[in-house]
Amino acid sequence: MAFIKKHLLRIGFLILFAGALLTTYTTITNISVTQLKEWLQTTTLFSQDVTVMGVTTMNHEEEANSWVLETAEDWTKYPSKEVIATGYTAGIESTGKTEDHPQYGITYSGVEVKRDLYSTIAADPQVFPLGTILFIPGYGFGVVADTGSAIKGDKIDLYYETVEDVYNLWGKKSIEVFIVEEGSGQITEEDLFKLNEAEEVQGFREQIVSRQAS
Repeated sequence: MAFIKKHLLRIGFLILFAGALLTTYTTITNISVTQLKEWLQTTTLFSQDVTVMGVTTMNHEEEANSWVLETAEDWTKYPSKEVIATGYTAGIESTGKTEDHPQYGITYSGVEVKRDLYSTIAADPQVFPLGTILFIPGYGFGVVADTGSAIKGDKIDLYYETVEDVYNLWGKKSIEVFIVEEGSGQITEEDLFKLNEAEEVQGFREQIVSRQAS
């Protein structure tokens, strides 16, 4: 308890110090806190990607959303495989099914498509059996629940809710994925629900969901 009180006291002093600095800065420069916030949001350093020597860096908000999960664990301790990863939707452009089709949004395994912390993805079951959990940098966890006539060999297809998301957030990439758990050849709605609703992953889940909404 003494340890907690000590650190809470230290945090309190830091907050007071930061507040004093901000007050001093705004007094000297005659810039209000609101103006300062607006400037930080609109300046190119914070509001858009920057390309330096051919390398595109993300803005701070995107970086925070994208990389916390990537650095949460040493993924290199898991077996990995280089694959070609594309994106797909439940729509006619990917599956040939319209929304009035009785199997619209239903994967080969019978699970409904889902974009979440643990999302449904398609793979060749000879390479990644149904139920296999992959960690895919830049996407999150993918659970193999679907197959596809064009998804053969070292290829995977990542589910997104819209065609715009496929193009804007993914496209087509050659990427190293990490095999967190090999599947048994089946996956159920209950399995997927338990993965996404586990209490210990909710922080990461909010990260993924908020990124999709932004």
